[in-house]
Amino acid sequence: MRLGVLDVGSNTVHLLVVDAHPGARPLPAHSHKTELRLAQLIDDDGAISDKGIDRLVAVLQDALQAAEDKGCEDVLPFATSAVREAANADTVLARVQKETGLTLPVLTGDEEARLTFLAARRWFGWSAGKLLVLDIGGGSLEIALGLDEEPDAAASLPLGAGRLTTAWLPGDPPDPTDVRALRRHVRAQIARIVGDFVRQGSPDHVVGTSKTFKQLARIAGAARSTEGLYVQRALSRRALEDWVPRLATMTTAQRSQLPGVSEGRAHQLLAGALVAEGAMDLFGVDELEICPWALREGVILRRLDHLPTPGES
Repeated sequence: MRLGVLDVGSNTVHLLVVDAHPGARPLPAHSHKTELRLAQLIDDDGAISDKGIDRLVAVLQDALQAAEDKGCEDVLPFATSAVREAANADTVLARVQKETGLTLPVLTGDEEARLTFLAARRWFGWSAGKLLVLDIGGGSLEIALGLDEEPDAAASLPLGAGRLTTAWLPGDPPDPTDVRALRRHVRAQIARIVGDFVRQGSPDHVVGTSKTFKQLARIAGAARSTEGLYVQRALSRRALEDWVPRLATMTTAQRSQLPGVSEGRAHQLLAGALVAEGAMDLFGVDELEICPWALREGVILRRLDHLPTPGES
């Protein structure tokens, strides 16, 4: 069957169309992505502005049309931290339902972490042993650790690259004092939950998902995306510690010229790097491997798990 997963994130609204069957690997068929930057359309009261809601509705209408055009039998929508934490979330969801007919579920941070962990587990398999999965989104950082398909520990922190850039790094390039303050803030937030994970034992394999980790790995020398999904890509803490001070002196325009860095995400790359560096340091990670699958794939896999297998009534 052909499924569409519609991800309303803090940076983008992304429709991923896949051909999927129980017991088989989902095969990507189409990607429809719009940079909405919803997290930047929140007013001083913490509410998504009327302009932001209007844009969200229009983007969702386009995505649903794309899903129809590509023959999707079903669309699995979800929203993450930008909608979850908006002061007017109920109003936003009501307008979306009224004007698009779409009921938009909002994932909790814990659900995000667990679904991303499921995707990483399926990608690497049981032989990877105990997995530690780190995911840096636009609005939050998700962390999960475990030996099975359900993690033994999971957490979500408000340390997304877009959120932190808006709140802490207004300059271009950023003021060194602001960078230092953000570094302290990030590490203090992560340090609060490290003990919950340490008690579960050391991981056998550490994984980074999300666009932020992919871009950081690319500028540190990992293979480009055109070389395919199955090329191993890694990011070392040493390389990250070398790049963070360099990124801190660059303008957004300069960062956008780095290999693998998109113009739309260049402004938040430094904040993402500070989160990645802090997480790897505090969890004692020398190197992590980049996982091509993340939250969207986790949503698809969970849906497939609940479909009957061929021959079942």
